[in-house]
Amino acid sequence: MTTVTAGVLAGCNVSSPADQRADALDKAIPAAMQRASVPGAIVGIWQDGRAPYVRAFGVRDTATRQPMATDLYMRIGSNSKTFTVTALLMLADQGKLGLDDPIDRYVKGVPGGNRITLRQLAQMRAGLYNYADDTNKVMAQQPSRQWTPRELVEVAFRHPPLFPPGSDFDYSNTNTVLLGLVVETVAGQSLGSFIEQNILKPEGMTHTLFPAGAEYPSPHSQGYFKMPDGKIVDATDWNPSWGWASGNMISTLDDMRVWTRDLAIGKLLSPAMKQQRDQFLPAPQEGEGALYGLALENQHGWIGHNGNIMSYMVYPYYLPSERITMVVMLNSGVDIPGSWAMMQDITRIISPNNLWTNLPKQ
Repeated sequence: MTTVTAGVLAGCNVSSPADQRADALDKAIPAAMQRASVPGAIVGIWQDGRAPYVRAFGVRDTATRQPMATDLYMRIGSNSKTFTVTALLMLADQGKLGLDDPIDRYVKGVPGGNRITLRQLAQMRAGLYNYADDTNKVMAQQPSRQWTPRELVEVAFRHPPLFPPGSDFDYSNTNTVLLGLVVETVAGQSLGSFIEQNILKPEGMTHTLFPAGAEYPSPHSQGYFKMPDGKIVDATDWNPSWGWASGNMISTLDDMRVWTRDLAIGKLLSPAMKQQRDQFLPAPQEGEGALYGLALENQHGWIGHNGNIMSYMVYPYYLPSERITMVVMLNSGVDIPGSWAMMQDITRIISPNNLWTNLPKQ
């Protein structure tokens, strides 16, 4: 197991040594990292009336032992879904589409597409097979493959639907890739350019990008993945195009701090559209007691979305009741239960009345 040490506080206000919360976090996070075999972590916690807690722990590269830093680029995985669906909701706000439109109005060939709505896709209640269940099996054999969105959904279309639309919850990357294609059709431009022009620039998120392929700005952390045989490999440069609208984006701690809060409060949406987005329904796959709206989780009051792209895991959440922004970025996808336990440890310290939910019941 990688030895984990806490990094220095970089470029931010230092909490007082008397701050018991900071001391507790300084002890809990490295211990949780060691349990979960996480080489490096970046953690930021901001709350009104308190000094920011911003730390880098461990190493960005297990070969060179170069330490983590708080300004590194990281892959943010399924947090990409929040950008894609925000783009969709912005178009709905403009009257250019309706959330209850059938998907086959925009994308042809979807099994049962005349009965599946855009809303159900964003809710993860469409019943479509998750193409990633197939593509992930061959990822290690073809890590440089450039997937097109249509290739991804065609993988899913080869399988029968799992259940009638709207009758159950099943987390599926297929749903968000389809919504990305809807955004492109309605907006008349690429999804990446729409997100850049309408979300990233207005938000001032200059260190967030929707890559076309495997590009990865520097400085960035390496990312580590556990192979089926148990071997840990460096998967940093594996092409994330297999995620596209559902998981290919890259960002930094500072940018995710901005997005976490503004996403939760619905800054870019009308109040009416935010209300529709926040109609949370049970999502047992996302945690015991977890709720899911339109590409948005509610984890016992924490509003956000987790992101896992094999070799990175990112947890950005906002707690409206206490105005806490929390961003946790890990350079390993080896142990999801372990990272979940880390989130429980952190929330137990910073908000004892809003503990992170338990793992999904298997």
